[in-house]
Amino acid sequence: MRSLRTGLSLAALVTGAVMLFTAPAAQAADTPLRDLAAAKGKVVGTAVTGSKLTGAYGDIAGTQFSSLTPGNAMKWGTVEPTQGSFNWSEADQIVAFAQAHGQQVRGHTLVWHSQNPSWLTNGTWTSAQLSSLLQNHINTEVGRYKGEIAAWDVVNEPFNEDGSYRSTLWYNGLGADYIAQALTWAHAADPAAKLYINDYNVEGVNAKSTALYDLVKSLKAAGVPIDGVGLQAHLILGQVPATLQQNIQRFADLGVDVAITELDVRMALPADSAKLAQQKADFKSVVAACAAVARCVNITVWGFTDSDSWVPSTFPGYGAATPYDENYAPKPAYYGIAEALGGTTTTPPTGACSAMYGVTSQWNTGFTGQVTITCAGAALSSWNASWTYGAGQRITQAWNATCTQSGAAVSCANASYNGTVPDGGSVTFGFNASWSGSNPVPVVTLG
Repeated sequence: MRSLRTGLSLAALVTGAVMLFTAPAAQAADTPLRDLAAAKGKVVGTAVTGSKLTGAYGDIAGTQFSSLTPGNAMKWGTVEPTQGSFNWSEADQIVAFAQAHGQQVRGHTLVWHSQNPSWLTNGTWTSAQLSSLLQNHINTEVGRYKGEIAAWDVVNEPFNEDGSYRSTLWYNGLGADYIAQALTWAHAADPAAKLYINDYNVEGVNAKSTALYDLVKSLKAAGVPIDGVGLQAHLILGQVPATLQQNIQRFADLGVDVAITELDVRMALPADSAKLAQQKADFKSVVAACAAVARCVNITVWGFTDSDSWVPSTFPGYGAATPYDENYAPKPAYYGIAEALGGTTTTPPTGACSAMYGVTSQWNTGFTGQVTITCAGAALSSWNASWTYGAGQRITQAWNATCTQSGAAVSCANASYNGTVPDGGSVTFGFNASWSGSNPVPVVTLG
């Protein structure tokens, strides 16, 4: 995705095609999500990247959420990239940020088949050696943060879709007992931390979640320290399992806590108002299911902003999976979370702020355009205007906004100096673009 920025003055306005489209302006919920969750006895969290915990990203992470999960900073490949050499810098940064903001930390993850260092995965180990390596890793990492981590995702993704054990370094080398051993070692290293098994596609009642259920039941019967299950909840738009609450309840009935650990809802791009409305309903449905079960204790989103999401690089053509857009403006999904936690949101009436797209001049290979954002009956503290070109137009330069274009989809956010649009006021930005054959006027939406 290209970033297009300049600071040129806008060309004189000439006659051009103009269309007007309106959308409600986005405002944050009246009460932060962490306070709404606390009122219901829940924790609401987000995965974070340590290097980004400054500015607007840090402000949102610190004020809206009561728990942080390091997205990658505590995985084996990050903390021990070479055998016996540890790098705790990002993990320490996240823990320190959480402590400064009165937040819990959810440790992620101790035992996984992925993101392991090459020295470990390419090594030839006996079962005894592999067991010793795993025990030492758990003792070292959990011990380092003893008393500072509320819960650990100890074992991550142990099952196949049919409920059989996944073939991994750990299962192949140690057998299914690696799970009980890892939990036992983690408990010894920090008896106060809650210990979880975490997996995906276990949100509804199915073969995989039933295998997890049977495992947890057997571990508890054997006296193995297991405190909870994590349902990752990497969902596709419109596909929240109908049995989600039932599934949460059956795990709770085993006497363990449940956490929604990695919630996001991906959609085929580009996003539009219908998809965003469905995404709001999906987020609201998941959070409401957790809120309805006393032992569902935590709802964590896997990154709160689309700019920090794993989805586009993993699922080409999909994205927009989080509650905030790439410019940190809350999306309808944010309000879905707030409403499911009992909060109320304040949004201006539809049409209170509008965006007007105009072509101000045009020549054989290019044109100059502008967008004017006007508010009447509401105000904005930041804005993002987006549209999709229908005839292959490409923006080459922009001013008074930061614009990005991916394929036909264009998104333009305010500059540092013009994010505020007062009630009764307006802001204009402009751009140059190329065209060939036709230059139809696109539909502009505000977010």
